[in-house]
Amino acid sequence: EPDVTIVSGLKDTVVSEGDNVTFRCQVSHENARDVEWKLQDVALQNNEMNEISVEKGKIHTLTLRKVTEQDIGTVTFRVGPHTSTA
Repeated sequence: EPDVTIVSGLKDTVVSEGDNVTFRCQVSHENARDVEWKLQDVALQNNEMNEISVEKGKIHTLTLRKVTEQDIGTVTFRVGPHTSTA
């Protein structure tokens, strides 16, 4: 299985309270396994507040809906041993 690497990492984002914010990370291969999103070191699941998806097979996206002050912190995307933070 090929080693999946991060081609384009996360970008720091400033967002107003109550708005949605989307983070994108592009990986080198489609159908990457062992992928994880975290906010402040807490693993995120796909639910009504966090939308996790994959576009065109390689672009992994995380949308945080209606962010609050409690959402301030570091977002981490991990694929295998590689990570990107914003």
